[in-house]
Amino acid sequence: TISKHLKVLEGAGLVESSKDGLWVNYSLSGGGGSPYAATLLGNLKHWLDDDPEVRRLSETLPAIQREIIVRKKA
Repeated sequence: TISKHLKVLEGAGLVESSKDGLWVNYSLSGGGGSPYAATLLGNLKHWLDDDPEVRRLSETLPAIQREIIVRKKA
């Protein structure tokens, strides 16, 4: 599952998590625990900053209400 994969990434120092009620929020870490993680994350952030689609999604994210998304049926 996604949460198991995110736990592996968290264990590797690539992502950080924080609890928000029933939700767990994940974000890219600073990579302070490992020089390899820091290098990888630095490159990844640089590449993502240059991607217009990622930039567009980042601008859209604040308006998304996850409570509405999880109520939708496929």
